[in-house]
Amino acid sequence: MSYLNTKTNPIILDVVIFIVRLFVGFAMISHGFPKLQTLINGGEIQFYDFLGLGSTVSLILTVFAEFVCSIFIILGLFTRVAAGFLLFTMIIAGFVVHGADPFDKRELSLLYLSIYLIIISVGAGKFSVDHMIEKRRRASDW
Repeated sequence: MSYLNTKTNPIILDVVIFIVRLFVGFAMISHGFPKLQTLINGGEIQFYDFLGLGSTVSLILTVFAEFVCSIFIILGLFTRVAAGFLLFTMIIAGFVVHGADPFDKRELSLLYLSIYLIIISVGAGKFSVDHMIEKRRRASDW
């Protein structure tokens, strides 16, 4: 067996993508859920206004990305689009919100950013709703 073999077993790749989607989805939900609770509880919202639309709108957009899009990532539904929203959110978190902070404060958002880049590049894999939709669409094209 050559350790320099660059071919990847497609089944192993699909399993790894599935595991990564599950892990990163649930991990990001743990960041989005407290923000969702803040939004639901009402009261004064103090959140970074990254688009100039106000703290409340910024929080709503962040909750959409971190909570709703994470559910989409877990399901493998609209995966690349959901990862795009999350990628944008992590760019803002890593380079704007924590831009002046030391690397250890930015590290987590940059790691998430890199994972979302990979998900956008490779897609949801075989074990996803996206794959089931595509499979059904191809079958109906006959």
